[in-house]
Amino acid sequence: MAVAALTDLAVEVAPGVHWVGALDPHLRSFDIILKTANGTTYNAYVVRGENGVAVIDTVKEGFADDFFRRLESVARYEEITTIVLNHLEPDHSGALPELLRRAPQARVYLSTRAQMMLKALLKPSGEKPPEYTPVTTDDTVDLGGRTLRFLHTPYLHWPDTQCTYLEEDGMLFTGDIFGCHFCDERLFNERVGDFRFSFEYYYTHIMRPFRDYVLDALALIEPLDIRLIAPAHGPILRHMPRDYLHRYRELATPRLFNEARSEKTLLVFYLSAYGNTRRMAEAMAAGAESIPGVRVSLYDLEGGDAAIFTDLIEEADGLAFGSPTINGDAVKPIWDLLSSLTSVNIKGKLGAAFGSYGWSGEAVRLIEDRLRGLKLRVPVEGLRLKLVPDTDELEKCRSLGESLARHLTGRIEHRELDLAAIA
Repeated sequence: MAVAALTDLAVEVAPGVHWVGALDPHLRSFDIILKTANGTTYNAYVVRGENGVAVIDTVKEGFADDFFRRLESVARYEEITTIVLNHLEPDHSGALPELLRRAPQARVYLSTRAQMMLKALLKPSGEKPPEYTPVTTDDTVDLGGRTLRFLHTPYLHWPDTQCTYLEEDGMLFTGDIFGCHFCDERLFNERVGDFRFSFEYYYTHIMRPFRDYVLDALALIEPLDIRLIAPAHGPILRHMPRDYLHRYRELATPRLFNEARSEKTLLVFYLSAYGNTRRMAEAMAAGAESIPGVRVSLYDLEGGDAAIFTDLIEEADGLAFGSPTINGDAVKPIWDLLSSLTSVNIKGKLGAAFGSYGWSGEAVRLIEDRLRGLKLRVPVEGLRLKLVPDTDELEKCRSLGESLARHLTGRIEHRELDLAAIA
């Protein structure tokens, strides 16, 4: 099927509602971490009411000319009364400074968390922030016959994010949520190519770490009459839009069945060059399992790619990582696994490190630093042992496992201090 060329003019989404965004078909990497085999779109929208015009989001700065050309095809700048910023990341706000210069009378509406971001965005130009109103859930703007209602949906995927609901038309302008990096000039989901992979890839890398916030947002959105979802990237979802709400709920719901819901789970990942770190891992696991209410699983990273453990890690309560020290560092499979955790919500989980070494033993400390950087709790000092662990040292490993299990279950043993000894 041939792809029809997109006009330079705005594209009608519904009577009085137009897409005025930009296409970036040749982009192949977004924010460094995402691959974009189909490029992306920067979606912006215009809503016309009887008393004024609202612009919802803008585009990346390098595509501002496309945005303004399309905007001018459906509205005059003096008609613009309202500018809604659902998200202030540069790919959505790049044309904002120039829009404010062209429509200085417009009032900006943004989330309460976005106020400082707006000031920082305008700081390089030296311009004074415009007239703006911070909004939260159920605040509204009356455009005359059309009402914009705001929904507070933070951390999807920045603290400032919100959604905007056009009540009379059942349209939801969502910022990044329900979006994807997929560029197709046909714009609408029932017309474009197969973007299912891009939709789920985007969720995995952008929204998955904020799964709890996704569920909170769905609780606000699902009761609404949704006839169209207009995200900031990718196809406009006008055909069966509720299917995308259902899919997000599936993606955000825990995937693994927990046979023993009352138990805490501790995952022990390790790689062992000569079997010494493996012996430590086994002793740790035995110690942890001696504490009632803890289920332990051992995983040798030599037998599996890091990506296969993502779901398991997301559902676990505690994570321990064991590595020998080679050339002053932890081994690569450990770093690969730790790198994969940026796409998973692990904040507040328990973390620990251990390993055998032959010379300098830096791996354990490096792993602990990374765990803290990922916002895990590291309540127990890691254990590093030189070469082959003996019976006493394996008992230390067992004690480390017991201590981790006690922290997981809240059975922490408190030490009694001899005040006279420290006076």
